[in-house]
Amino acid sequence: MAAHEDTIAGLAAALAARKLSSVEVTTATLDRIERAQQSLNAFVTIDRDGALAQAKAADAARARGDAGALAGVPIAHKDVLMTAGLTTTCGSRMLAKFVAPYDAFVVERLRRAGTVLVGKTNMDEFAMGSSNETSYFGTVKNPWNTAMVPGGSSGGSAAAVAARLVPGSTGTDTGGSIRQPAALTGICGLKPTYGVCSRYGLIAFASSLDTPGPFARTAEDCALMLNAMAGHDPRDSTSLDRPAEDYTREIAKPASGKPLAGLRIGLPREYFGDGLDAEVAAAIDAALATFRALGATTVDIELPAVKLSVPVYYVIAPAEASSNLSRFDGVRYGHRAAQYDGLADMYRRSRAEGFGAEVKRRILVGTYVLSHGYYDAYYLKAQKVRRLIADDFRRAFAQCDVMMGATTPGVAFPFGAKSADPVAMYLNDIFTIAGNLTGTPAISIPCGFTRAGLPIGLQIQGDYFSEARILDVAHRFQQASDWHARAPRDCAASEPRR
Repeated sequence: MAAHEDTIAGLAAALAARKLSSVEVTTATLDRIERAQQSLNAFVTIDRDGALAQAKAADAARARGDAGALAGVPIAHKDVLMTAGLTTTCGSRMLAKFVAPYDAFVVERLRRAGTVLVGKTNMDEFAMGSSNETSYFGTVKNPWNTAMVPGGSSGGSAAAVAARLVPGSTGTDTGGSIRQPAALTGICGLKPTYGVCSRYGLIAFASSLDTPGPFARTAEDCALMLNAMAGHDPRDSTSLDRPAEDYTREIAKPASGKPLAGLRIGLPREYFGDGLDAEVAAAIDAALATFRALGATTVDIELPAVKLSVPVYYVIAPAEASSNLSRFDGVRYGHRAAQYDGLADMYRRSRAEGFGAEVKRRILVGTYVLSHGYYDAYYLKAQKVRRLIADDFRRAFAQCDVMMGATTPGVAFPFGAKSADPVAMYLNDIFTIAGNLTGTPAISIPCGFTRAGLPIGLQIQGDYFSEARILDVAHRFQQASDWHARAPRDCAASEPRR
């Protein structure tokens, strides 16, 4: 098996056994990224020199016997996470030349685990988008069909894993921005419980929603990455101080004849109604049949307030974005207009030039709902409904252990298909947003394909701090199926343009 076809677990084992060197794996990875860049545009920055230096250090650590768990495994980071010495652009003209002075917490943790950072992945501008069409650096293409979107906002990270350019990558999930692109590109994407992974060094979009998490090809690989990424950080007031967990502990247990015996799967009525594509619904039904064969039972549940998730999200998230993005004013860092007449004009021109249309739209909406006379009517009411959604989840998890349904109502769509209708674009996140509003963990895993060959994602949601359980449930499904092992055509087969 070629190195690029292996999983994180497989590569880590091969590196530990000295069957491969990190320099060999990293060199091959960088070559594949460069060959695929023209067709996929998954990366904003490729750091060949830095990656090879890290790979040599990982090989030396292996030789000394003091290597980290993931030593020598190449990964990529979403370009919203600060990486010391590399540009961190957020997919925006505003930060196109900004070089990060320090590492984000999850970047720092993965470095300590020994991973090799090969580059920064493309994304929707400031993580605002569901299709990766809003990036200042151009659209990311879906490896399964380059005429289709890869999802967003973490589309570059998802496409890089799906195309076998890297075995794992990081993303951030504010309303589904890990799970939705994972579904559209046929890989696994995990949103942990809010606070399990520190937001320190994550350039904020919506502070009460933003959650870093991993992309990989298998649930086991996501667990290995989460082991490195999770932990308390006193620099982040929302970081949770909890005992360290081994998120592979359930996965590591031997499987019996019915490995999921006793598991109760909740099926929310609201996840199976109008708007769900027929091929997606059929794939979800087939996946549920597999879970029943593994010993699980299904129970019908209701989440009556979840239908309000989208309007609640699009009040709260833009409000927080309006506040967070006010720091980008052309004074301290970021884009500054070349010509202006006075300080106020410099603010206006710098922000008008630096931000794209979707970011401006959300700033305007957020500023409006926070303004005098509208705060109580919109923002405060949205927070109250957010509490009702959380109460629905609490009641649901008294009846079941996990909830399942489609990650997205449809599959990858053509570029431009929803650009003119922001509401249609926003509704693509209808099944994922509630996980962010409640702060609960969820994973998307591949569970089928349409007749046109596009991936379909299954979402598994759990109660707070149940990451080990949902990862194990996903893993048992992947032991009984091969959807996660299927690969798109090799986008890195041709020579790179010189």
